[in-house]
Amino acid sequence: MTSLTFPPVRIIKTYTVTPRHNPEVPRQLHLSAWDVGMLSTHYIQRGLLFTYPPNLSAQQIIERLRSSLEEALFHFYILSGRLRVVSCEGGGVTCHVEVECEGDGAEFVHAVADEIGVTDVVTMGGQDLPKFLKEFFPLDLAHAVNFDGCTKPLLTVQVTELIGGIFIGCTFNHVIGDGTSFWHFFDAWAEITRCKAAGNEVILSQPPVHDRWFIGGYGEPPIKLPYSSPAEFVVRPLTLLLREKMFHFSSESLAKLKERANQEYRKGIISTFQALSALMWRSITRARCCPPDQKTSCQLIIQNRARLQPPLSPNYFGNSICLISTSTTARELLDNNLGWSSWLAHQIVSNHTDSAIRDQTHKYMEDPFVYNGNMFDKHSILMVGSPWFNMYGCDFGWGKPLAARCSIGNKFDGKISAYPGWEGGGSVDLEVCLLPEYMSALERDEEFLAVVSPPIDLEVLLGTSNKDV
Repeated sequence: MTSLTFPPVRIIKTYTVTPRHNPEVPRQLHLSAWDVGMLSTHYIQRGLLFTYPPNLSAQQIIERLRSSLEEALFHFYILSGRLRVVSCEGGGVTCHVEVECEGDGAEFVHAVADEIGVTDVVTMGGQDLPKFLKEFFPLDLAHAVNFDGCTKPLLTVQVTELIGGIFIGCTFNHVIGDGTSFWHFFDAWAEITRCKAAGNEVILSQPPVHDRWFIGGYGEPPIKLPYSSPAEFVVRPLTLLLREKMFHFSSESLAKLKERANQEYRKGIISTFQALSALMWRSITRARCCPPDQKTSCQLIIQNRARLQPPLSPNYFGNSICLISTSTTARELLDNNLGWSSWLAHQIVSNHTDSAIRDQTHKYMEDPFVYNGNMFDKHSILMVGSPWFNMYGCDFGWGKPLAARCSIGNKFDGKISAYPGWEGGGSVDLEVCLLPEYMSALERDEEFLAVVSPPIDLEVLLGTSNKDV
């Protein structure tokens, strides 16, 4: 297969997977402030690539995954529900959204890509990548925001047979949870699959906590939005011709970057990820040729669970994230060194305390709104995801994934998604989305190139041994 052709992915069958009733889950679930803000975002779309296990047929894999998904949905019962818009009584100009947990089920799609191999998925990049990867996620949900029909499933899984392997893609409604919740579910599904294959009783090591967090002082939920219908808050993002590329950073390279940042600013407390965020901010600002007086920002999506006092459970299943930002001019950013910009990133992270989270939530509750991708400043970068997600620990019983990939949802110029590196040890992969001319300039940026590492050799990835199943 060449990078310019896209053989069709054939849908073999679509199933509705419904769990047995979970009496511990309420029939209606109110959304928190962190959830409500996501009502106009795309679904989260992430997937894992595996080689075929040596002693399981494709049909056996499909049946194991369907059966274990049914069990997973019992524990993550909310994912088998549906969103429902409720208008205010009296015909007012407000509405609220809730989740009906009636066990309607998730969607499971079995697909085949006869001409696509695992090497194509690993090596594809550039402008073709989003067009290519969308084939491994349900097409009717690929562009969907969360209100393209409230009857849409909150979770859809597509398992695609490839030459030499399979791709498991999940499309997960962002109103229901953030990246931590997404990978919590994915990892639990893998754990259940392993347990059932071994004939063991399914006892999750990290059962989800479904109770939503609400800040006091604003009455009882639900949170009422100043709209009369979803048409007023669902915003279609602008469609841009983007290039995407995965960049690899070894643990050794990142250790040198962190040491450099701390030496330059002489603080000694700048983290690896803060230094990496500063590097991307500086390099992309140069690539964009921003005017010297142009304001530019480095924005981070940050976890709240452990920062609240008392902290939320690490198994809190929902959204628990905030956007934090630091700004300066292009001149100041580039005239100063990496340590200076890393310190700016460090400050906004260290200042994101319990009181800051509560202040931000209070402000939101006074004037609730729905985020959309068009709000993003085109001169900034946004760092999302986490190199600490357990992506490569998602073992369904046939070994470690070869790669983690993302589809086309929630993409715009300047978005950077962090993944753990395949080899572990603190390595990081970054999926960078930029306009084509900016990506070309980034690939020539000397400071950036001095830190980027060669990708993991394909033979090393394909040499991953599968477990006996």
